[in-house]
Amino acid sequence: MSLDSAEASPSSSRDWFFPSPSFIHSTSNSPQSQNYPRKFSTIPRHSRSSHTDWKPPKTSTFRTVSSSGSAAYGDPKYGRVRRRIELRRREKMAKQEKEDPVLEQKRDVSKAVSGVKTAIGEMGIRDFGQRVKIRWQMASYIAILITAFGSLVHKNFSLHNQVIDLQDQISTMNIRLQACNTSDTFDTISILQEGNHANSEGMGPRLVSVSISFGGMLIFAMMLGLVSDAISEKLDSLRKGRSEVVEQNHTLILGWSDKLGSLLNQLVIANESLGGGIVVVMAERDKEEMELDIAKMEFDFRGTSVICRSGSPLILADLKKVSVSKARAIVVLADDGNADQSDARALRTVLSLTGVKEGLRGHIVVELSDLDNEVLVKLVGGELVETVVAHDVIGRLMIQCARQPGLAQIWEDILGFENCEFYIKRWPQLDGMQFEDVLISFPDAIPCGVKVASRGGKIILNPEDSYVLQGGDEVLVIAEDDDTYAPGALPMVWRGSLAGDFIVPKLTEKILLCGWRRDMEDMIMVLDAFLAPGSELWMFNEVVESERERKLIDGGLDLSRLVNITLVHREGNAVIRRHLESLPLESFDSILILADESVEDSAIQADSRSLATLLLIRDIQAKRLPYREAMVTRGQRGSFSRGSWIGEMQQASDRSVIISEILDPRTKNLLSMSKISDYVLSNELVSMALAMVAEDRQINDVLEELFAEEGNELHIRLAELYLHEGEEMSFYEIILRARQKREIVIGYRLENAERAVINPPNKNERRRWSVKDVFVVITEKE
Repeated sequence: MSLDSAEASPSSSRDWFFPSPSFIHSTSNSPQSQNYPRKFSTIPRHSRSSHTDWKPPKTSTFRTVSSSGSAAYGDPKYGRVRRRIELRRREKMAKQEKEDPVLEQKRDVSKAVSGVKTAIGEMGIRDFGQRVKIRWQMASYIAILITAFGSLVHKNFSLHNQVIDLQDQISTMNIRLQACNTSDTFDTISILQEGNHANSEGMGPRLVSVSISFGGMLIFAMMLGLVSDAISEKLDSLRKGRSEVVEQNHTLILGWSDKLGSLLNQLVIANESLGGGIVVVMAERDKEEMELDIAKMEFDFRGTSVICRSGSPLILADLKKVSVSKARAIVVLADDGNADQSDARALRTVLSLTGVKEGLRGHIVVELSDLDNEVLVKLVGGELVETVVAHDVIGRLMIQCARQPGLAQIWEDILGFENCEFYIKRWPQLDGMQFEDVLISFPDAIPCGVKVASRGGKIILNPEDSYVLQGGDEVLVIAEDDDTYAPGALPMVWRGSLAGDFIVPKLTEKILLCGWRRDMEDMIMVLDAFLAPGSELWMFNEVVESERERKLIDGGLDLSRLVNITLVHREGNAVIRRHLESLPLESFDSILILADESVEDSAIQADSRSLATLLLIRDIQAKRLPYREAMVTRGQRGSFSRGSWIGEMQQASDRSVIISEILDPRTKNLLSMSKISDYVLSNELVSMALAMVAEDRQINDVLEELFAEEGNELHIRLAELYLHEGEEMSFYEIILRARQKREIVIGYRLENAERAVINPPNKNERRRWSVKDVFVVITEKE
């Protein structure tokens, strides 16, 4: 096949580039002439050189191999340089060079010269290459720096554009969210807008589009339902009080009773000086019910937050939920049910509290119903536990208030945080001072005792005047708040003498107890210690006489050891007038109306019964006493006329003292309005005591001594024991005069005043006194 033929197409054989020996040595492919070698081109030589517009094709140029007698030629059709290979000529020339020695030497010389030239050229090429390499590296570094700088600039502009785009997207989304309801979705919008399906042609595509839209709506509805259920479950958990309380240094109240309202009120008042506090209540009730009941109490929280949680104090998991280990005080309330069951539950609660692995930061205040269980609870709780036996405390207070009219109001002022209360604090500047001088060193407080450091922190009420304060001793005072008092300069006080050095003799008394309490035997023993020999104690209730003696003996009372009193038993119902009329009500010095054991579980029912008994007794007394004999000498008490029914009962109340045990504080308004009884709010007083012990556990030792039948107690003294009629004195002078009888005067009540003033201001100011005034003192029991 001729290679010069125009119609011929290139073969796929490799002979075009690597000719085979048969092809080279064939006669048809041998060169015709050395001057005109054959070329792989269809373009004539003369036409290519003479054509002015012709240019060689821009194809890749390959390195040619040098060969003698061979000329390079270019093939414009295939774009590469090729050389003729003449094997025969090469063989002939090589044979001639071997035979001629001159040519051999010339070749060696030429090789040496070419080697030198090559070396020189290589050195120049090497220097040139190094310069090129350095310049190339510099150019590369510059290019890298330019690229990095350009990238940073581009990134900066890109981030700026992204921020602008995000802001635009957020603004767009806000506008869309404001314009759409929460139930609108992109799927529903795409369906409602008919333009979204305008491009769909035919029934099939439109059905698919609608199916996709409904599928998206269904999936979104499912997701929305799951999210809604999760949120509802979380809110329900929070609403029911199942979440954990993340608080510390808070007051924790375990249980629920009628005392909770008064307790919360006292804690709120105590935290007011601190700007408020945290009180956590956990009981086996629904959280919403607890919050609703607390809201009904309608008292000002004054910055204090009350958190309610539903749970059992017997379960450690529930205790951890209210951060029991981080509470500064834990109050365990007694249940309103049976006393033994309530104390048993309180004991189990103390066991659960002592079993907390993290330990307790604060102390435990336990309200008990029976005095006999106090030892067991302290044995289990150890040094962490402080007990308040509510039933026993109220019984003792009722006896004290029955013997001293007006003492109930003083106890309310001292126990609550609304007026003045007990505080213990260390004052180093008083070290080395006698207690007699300490008494007049506080302008805004009244010292009552000393916490002796050398005796293990024991609190001594009403110490001797000669006692000298030592290092570490703390002073017990009555003050308005813990930050409202401080010792001042010692004033100059004139020491006078008592108006009369005489002792008030004990007179025989006749006392009536209406109702039956659990601790009746304890009240009888306390009355036997307080009353004068020959006194009578009448007991009027529905318990059979033989059953009474059995209960008293079971309670530990030995009837044969009663020295000062004689028991008189009467059976009857205290709310039936006919039964009450069988008693000599006009002859009793004091009448105590007790919350009967049969109805004490219901505060409202017990108070209704006590109130009915009070009104019946006062009415019977008013009917039996002559009008002129019932006239009072200390002025009108209230706005009721003497001829009215309540006015007559007020006149009868001046002849005898009636103390009613009230469980519900709401009954207070009824009794305070009529002023026919000197009442005792048992639940409120117990709540006050619990709050004080929760704030400072040291106060419990003070209260226990004041409530006990031995040691010091509160007394109301006549002014004629300390001064003469019309004598002008300061309160400091009265304090020093009372020290001659080892009494501490903490307040007074003027003749025409309805309430006593505890810790009066301006103690060094002189004023005129009357012998009909009374003073409140702390003194040893007679």
